[in-house]
Amino acid sequence: MSVLSKPYFHNEAAAFEHVEAMLWPQGPVCPKCGSMDKHYKLVGVRSKGSKKHPQGVERHGLYKCAACRSQFTVRMGTIFEESHLPLHKWLQAIHLMCSSKKGISSHQLHRVLECTYKTAWFLSHRIREAMRSDDFTPMGGNGKTVEADETYIGRLADVPINKGTAHKNIVLTLVERGGIARSFHIDTTAVARVVPIVNANIAKESAFMTDEARQYVTVGKTFAMHGSVEHGKGEYGKAGGINTNTVEGFYSIFKRGMKGVYQHCAEHHLHRYLAEFDFRYSNRSALGVEDQERSALALKGAAGRRLTYRRPVAV
Repeated sequence: MSVLSKPYFHNEAAAFEHVEAMLWPQGPVCPKCGSMDKHYKLVGVRSKGSKKHPQGVERHGLYKCAACRSQFTVRMGTIFEESHLPLHKWLQAIHLMCSSKKGISSHQLHRVLECTYKTAWFLSHRIREAMRSDDFTPMGGNGKTVEADETYIGRLADVPINKGTAHKNIVLTLVERGGIARSFHIDTTAVARVVPIVNANIAKESAFMTDEARQYVTVGKTFAMHGSVEHGKGEYGKAGGINTNTVEGFYSIFKRGMKGVYQHCAEHHLHRYLAEFDFRYSNRSALGVEDQERSALALKGAAGRRLTYRRPVAV
């Protein structure tokens, strides 16, 4: 059976049951008072009528807390809160974003989900927020290798296009071979900006691989081993596994997605696109995580994160 044929992609009641099972594994939790006891499910409650739905629509997954008497659904306190888009369409969008290696544009989502472009754009940013990792455990470790590199993407709107790389957004990415990726939007490649990120995110027992960039020379000595290649001289690998091919492979996917699928990204949204590509890379098929499992991980990340349209930051 195809994944997209599952009931929760097409039926609203099934969608609520699926999300509740993922976000409330121990049963319903009141978002107002935190109580997990004596919740009553309200059946047959309908929303207010409108021109499109004169009789209103049935409110699925509605509970009432016996402790504080408030009504709630599993949407509250998540990326789904205050969204008028049916929950089953949210699940379709999550699956599409998690299963598309280079991403899926908001225009494509708006056509597939049959919603407005504005809605598709906003929900895609909410889903990227759910993909964002809060795990800051140092990467690598004894016997492991971490690669670091920077790339340039896009163009700052207030800088002339003929200023070389000065007008580009800078991205620093750390990739553990056979493991995860972490990307950072930085304003400069200066030592003072790059080194603190490297020190905070890579275990000192790791082997550290970079190119010839000078910002890595001193910090590289603090790791178990530091290998570098000189790309400027056409050198892309040395004996002993000294190369940055893994992080370059990550950038290959990232740039194909940003240029071929998304085409444009405002600077203040870049960190969310980075979170999206980091998420898919860190939960890829080579690590035993397939589309359905990846979608489940993104869904679990929906709890406790919200974006508002007029203030597009996490709250």
